[in-house]
Amino acid sequence: MPPFVAARYGPAWRYEPGPEILLHTMRVAVVFDTPYSGWDHRDHERQMDLEVAAWKADEPEMEYQIAHALRECGHEVRLHGVRDDLEFLVSDLAEWKPDLVFNGAEAFRGDESLEYLLPALLEAEGYRYTGAPPLALQVTRNKAISKKVLAYFGIQVPGFVSYRLREQVAQPPDLSFPLIVKPLQADASAGIAQASVVQDVSSLAERVSFIHERFGQGAIAEEFVDGRELYVSIVGNDDSLEILPITELVFDKRIRPEERIATQFAKWDESYRQRKGIRNVFARPLAKAVRERIEETCRMAYRALWLRDYARLDLRVTDDGTVWVLEANANPFISYGHDMANAAAKAGMEYCAFIQRIVDAAIQRYEHA
Repeated sequence: MPPFVAARYGPAWRYEPGPEILLHTMRVAVVFDTPYSGWDHRDHERQMDLEVAAWKADEPEMEYQIAHALRECGHEVRLHGVRDDLEFLVSDLAEWKPDLVFNGAEAFRGDESLEYLLPALLEAEGYRYTGAPPLALQVTRNKAISKKVLAYFGIQVPGFVSYRLREQVAQPPDLSFPLIVKPLQADASAGIAQASVVQDVSSLAERVSFIHERFGQGAIAEEFVDGRELYVSIVGNDDSLEILPITELVFDKRIRPEERIATQFAKWDESYRQRKGIRNVFARPLAKAVRERIEETCRMAYRALWLRDYARLDLRVTDDGTVWVLEANANPFISYGHDMANAAAKAGMEYCAFIQRIVDAAIQRYEHA
């Protein structure tokens, strides 16, 4: 993980937006899920300062990076960590009266399927907040429903079949093997391993049962698409929608196509990545027609799934230039040094400017509503 560059983001640094946006200080509350019970703003602020000071040794939590960047942009920031006490969040926000809430919540009570709950509460209480609305978070978390929505709009998605919790594979699906089997509502490649790619019905049944038992949720089996794996980060809304430089997951050429999948190890285990020659790089050259197809597909998918302010789409592009949408992430990881922040930096937005860009998108959206 690249260290935080303190000299670049010193106290004198300010984000200067385009002429259409006036730079002004706001009260921004950063809301996020936390394992700490009973902590208030002062507790989180102390923890943030400790983690930021030790950035070279260990990466701070994403919410602390966001809050630190907002503070560097000149905003007044308040940290609202939520473990299970929603009443405290409501009362504290009502007392502080933020101009905007930056939603950094990825779960509630440790349950990722409840990530929609905090933005739903913010919406019910009438606060302006960043990111996707509850409906988009729920739809994109369910891989089967999101694929059905995308297919309705004519967007290419792999053929698939889903299995409810405890539903057995009773007969061969009307799909072409190999298939890749995933938890229906997990993210960050949870449950995806080399054993996820199955070649026959018996292996499919075994993997579906494993998903049911291990994750306590339904499973989805989709046709394996052999192609380049691309991650497309998007910021903005409507006419100001901006597609950032595309990231590509590349593998050692000696690895078979069916083993070139974004497993948990391939994404998060550095020693495994080094052994397998796995790297996240800016995408190798794409034909103009393919790039245009990617951008058109992503814009359509962004709107079809009610995404807002920022999101990421995972694609596969086959040798014939067909663009397949694998998944949409309505609440992507935006820490410094990771794919989306790196894509923003490639587009000319260092981390503070990237976070401010998300803030600007949300403010503009509410002003134009």
